[in-house]
Amino acid sequence: MSRRRVARLMRGAGLRAKAVRGYRAKAGVHRFDDRQPNRLCGLSVTRPNQVGVGAITYLVVAGRWWYLAVVMDPYSRRVLSWSLTPRRDATVTSTVLKAAARSRGVRGVIFHSDRGSEYMAAPFHACVTTLGLVQSASTRGPEDNAHMESFFHSLKAELTRGLHFSDARVLRGELRRYMRYYNRVRMHSALEYCSPIAFEARAA
Repeated sequence: MSRRRVARLMRGAGLRAKAVRGYRAKAGVHRFDDRQPNRLCGLSVTRPNQVGVGAITYLVVAGRWWYLAVVMDPYSRRVLSWSLTPRRDATVTSTVLKAAARSRGVRGVIFHSDRGSEYMAAPFHACVTTLGLVQSASTRGPEDNAHMESFFHSLKAELTRGLHFSDARVLRGELRRYMRYYNRVRMHSALEYCSPIAFEARAA
């Protein structure tokens, strides 16, 4: 059926389309390509503490952007650490990565992220090196960090979409409850319908 007919039927039903923004490459990001290669390309993640992935997303508090930075173990989808702040820079991502490293205590793990400046900056790379991790970065777009993108989609669909937060403390409390639920209760089909913590326990 034609696009015009779909539009007419939607108008008649009182429906309006809402689309997710497409990924748009950032100008100048190519200059980082040789600095941090994509070490996940072709790699099969077969155990906990083999790879960590991180990303930042935007959440609205009182009409302004706040930034949620998260580190996850893609083997079990377990959230290892997170932080909600009014800024996004290498200090924030370094702090979250250090918290994840303390919770695991494993050196030699590959840490993968996108090529945002908060991950490609020299202070963050120095943090990765100090922690004994190996840095990796996406090359194709958001689908190259699919576990984090999927997590953010679930969090927004299940927690924040359609709600208005007037105070960061309220949002932080809701995030704390959601992270606990996500790690301990929420089942994943890719994890044989276990929660991340239960899946790690079975693997052990």
